[in-house]
Amino acid sequence: MKVLILAAGYGTRLYPQTKNFPKPLLKIDNKPLITYLVEKTQELKGVSRIIVVCNNHFFWRFQAWKNRLRPKRPIRLLNDLSTSPQDKLGSIGDMYFSFRKENFRGDFLVLGGDNFFSDSLSGFVSFAKARKPAITIGLFDIRDKSKAKRFGVVSINKTARVVKFWEKPQRAATSLVATCLYYLPQEKISLIKKYLSRPGQSRDTAGSYIKWLIHRDKVYGYTFKNLWADIGNKDAYNALTRNR
Repeated sequence: MKVLILAAGYGTRLYPQTKNFPKPLLKIDNKPLITYLVEKTQELKGVSRIIVVCNNHFFWRFQAWKNRLRPKRPIRLLNDLSTSPQDKLGSIGDMYFSFRKENFRGDFLVLGGDNFFSDSLSGFVSFAKARKPAITIGLFDIRDKSKAKRFGVVSINKTARVVKFWEKPQRAATSLVATCLYYLPQEKISLIKKYLSRPGQSRDTAGSYIKWLIHRDKVYGYTFKNLWADIGNKDAYNALTRNR
């Protein structure tokens, strides 16, 4: 299993704080957010490498971060060569870019570089492996439908299979939201090629890809129980740092 951390965004909703500094390197309790993600993956068995995809604008900052780490497993930095929000590849584009660099080999645990959570990843990975070759996504019950509509909203059945997905709906049908956490078995990672080959498909919104997938294949959802936060804007980041 390979771990892929998506860290190539420009964090425009956090400007000016992220104008010259990448969002995944913002600190929580004096530690970069992405370091927490790396530490979560250190607990897992069977991880062959960690891949961090970032943009050209901030690549040097991630190199400096990597040089300060002493990880248990090798970290490979990938530069997607984008230089601004206007030419970014988007989360789906960066997933495809990274899978191609790895020759579409191996199962991938994909983590959004701006997600913070307190649960171990071991439960999620065990759940996902038991359902291979299906894809599994991470879910969180935000317990507030008015807040849920800012995210991808999900409905699951009794077997935890995802049956409905709404990307930032005006009215949320449930309070269960999708996190940027995916387990993609090798048998299914090539589906991203098929998705991107269709005209008009979003390369930036991972939720659009999940919505497309659930109509073509089985997708299961694992619900995390404890703290989860998406550091998508100033309010979310400030709320998390205040409560830590």
